[in-house]
Amino acid sequence: MGTALALIAAADEAGVVVAALLAAAAVLAPTARGQALAMAGALLLTPVLLVGHIYDTPQFEAVRDRPLIAAGAGIVALALLAGAAVLVDRRPTVLPVAALAVLPFRVPIESGGSTANLLVPLYFVVAAGALAFVVPRLRGERGDEDAAAGRGRLEVLLLGLVVLYAIQATYSDGFDKALEQVVFFYVPFALLFVLLVRIDWTRRLAVISLGVLTGLALVLCVIGFVEYATRTLLLNPEVIASNQFQSYFRVNSLFFDPNIFGRFLTVVMLALAARALWTRERRVVVVAAAALAVLWAGLVLTLSQSSLASLLVGLAVLAALRWSVAWTAAGVLGAGLVAAGAIALFPGAVRLELDSERSIKSATSGRGDLIAGGYRLWERRPVLGWGSGAFEGQYRKQEKVSGERAVSASHTIPVTVAAEQGVVGLAAYLALLAAAFWRLLRGARGSPLRAAVAAAFAALVFHTLVYAAFLEDPLTWALLGIGTAAALRPARDPEDALAAEAGGQARA
Repeated sequence: MGTALALIAAADEAGVVVAALLAAAAVLAPTARGQALAMAGALLLTPVLLVGHIYDTPQFEAVRDRPLIAAGAGIVALALLAGAAVLVDRRPTVLPVAALAVLPFRVPIESGGSTANLLVPLYFVVAAGALAFVVPRLRGERGDEDAAAGRGRLEVLLLGLVVLYAIQATYSDGFDKALEQVVFFYVPFALLFVLLVRIDWTRRLAVISLGVLTGLALVLCVIGFVEYATRTLLLNPEVIASNQFQSYFRVNSLFFDPNIFGRFLTVVMLALAARALWTRERRVVVVAAAALAVLWAGLVLTLSQSSLASLLVGLAVLAALRWSVAWTAAGVLGAGLVAAGAIALFPGAVRLELDSERSIKSATSGRGDLIAGGYRLWERRPVLGWGSGAFEGQYRKQEKVSGERAVSASHTIPVTVAAEQGVVGLAAYLALLAAAFWRLLRGARGSPLRAAVAAAFAALVFHTLVYAAFLEDPLTWALLGIGTAAALRPARDPEDALAAEAGGQARA
């Protein structure tokens, strides 16, 4: 029995590493046919790993006990997937619009004894796009003339970090968590990246995509307004319980977490702000301002401090790209000094007593203690860390705290990376950030789309410094994919003349 379990564990570990390698090959293969082969392998292997992982869970019991019904449902799903793939093959621009439209929607799935909120609609869109890419190339109907041109340092670091994560999962006590990260997030999002990079992001497509995101965000905000008015949340028992014992009320709309809802609203607001800043059309400015007012109200009701701060970071990036880096830096520094002075002179107004450790902990949600605990984990294994996915268990064990407290600690991404993957993983993470900002910011003045993507990515990175999910968030991969495509094939935008003029004035 022990030997069988060891063999199963070894097979799972090998499967995770192979899945990560296939995802890397889907991005980095030198030909479109090579990308298609790797993509096909990932599409086949990932469900096998997933089924093996959840086969003994109660939620999968219905599938085991009713194999004929399960087979019939599988056939229907495959038929729908094939139809969607045909549509994407005939109209490639359907893919990015559909992917952006389903980004927020998650379905609770039991996995490894816990419930994960998975992006099932997005998986369907990615699978359809992948099939539309794979089938014609494996059948020889399309050659390598359309192979993606962008395989630079960013792509190598991005997928190298994924492969490193999979390898470091093999010695981790949290292997189940690492497997879920690779299967549920890294592999499908890598395929999404490939598909988005290949899209020609014309001005029309960018405007349609922004319209879809804005409409979706407005609907989600309306749901949040109803939640606030009725004091009733639709999802997440933990947030529901928290609202009952607090003097405030946080909304999360159709998201499970108010902070992730806030992150989504921040990204959409920055895209709208970029659209308004890089246009001469008064109607566009008025419509964008009205939408921003509604989204701002929704963001405030989330009470997500991390989202509000990340919005300011994104707006600073937009200001630097639209006008002047020097003047923006001076403004940010001035605002920081004013804020620091106000806190020092009137600490009671912001409920922050600088000489009170309890007050500081409350203002930072205890983040200082959590970072210190993560640092102690890193000190014990500084080079390779405790292994991918091991943070929560090791933090709970060594700091002798509750599981909920350990989960909160892992929300600070650099701390989690350092503790789980050591100096090796942290160096790869920092190098990835440097390459990503270089790719997205270089030449962004000349394009409203690129400016919006760069600002949104900066806001998202800041959000991950104080909250969860970097590569686990599809927004990260979508922004990198869209930004890369726009850098490789600049949009034929009549308003680019305004953007170029603004860039020239800023440089002058």
